[in-house]
Amino acid sequence: MNDQQKPVLEAKNVVREFKEGPLSVSVLRGVNLSIQAGEQIAIIGSSGSGKTTLLHLLGGLDHPTSGEITILGNRLQGISEKALCALRNRYFGFVYQFHHLLPEFTALENVAMPLLIGKTAIAEAKARAADLLENVGLKERYYHKVGELSGGERQRVAIARALVTKPQCVLADEPTGNLGFIPWKMGSCIELIRFNLTSG
Repeated sequence: MNDQQKPVLEAKNVVREFKEGPLSVSVLRGVNLSIQAGEQIAIIGSSGSGKTTLLHLLGGLDHPTSGEITILGNRLQGISEKALCALRNRYFGFVYQFHHLLPEFTALENVAMPLLIGKTAIAEAKARAADLLENVGLKERYYHKVGELSGGERQRVAIARALVTKPQCVLADEPTGNLGFIPWKMGSCIELIRFNLTSG
């Protein structure tokens, strides 16, 4: 089976429990999920229902208590932290509720960072980062540091960073929550994520 036929992301019987002393809280119980290339999935639930926990597990940012998660057939469990980081960098793009940008770097450097970590040449990394920043309406903000950007601009930088490696899967935790109520910005960013996933 080649990569095009495999589910991009798959979870089998995933359980996540948190223990505090003698207490054990079961947040996720036997989650099964299979996502094909080009599919868009929304995880809906009340606050505290485990949505963010599930996204962290699917992206290899946390480890399940039991069960298995794979990205294009590659297991996220039972491998070294170095190998897991390499899988995350190669296959995933992340958009968090909070932008998690590095304040000492410019918008351009923040977006280029995943490519530089993956050993892409500096000139190519910056060119791809600049292209995505222009696509999210931040052409005039390339060299601004995080503290010089508004909350909505920071979130758009984070969206560009999530897409710069052309990932197989984008995991977005309320990606438009900090954009402000400006419909064209929210719609444009969602369309940009959709376009990058379907154009591969």
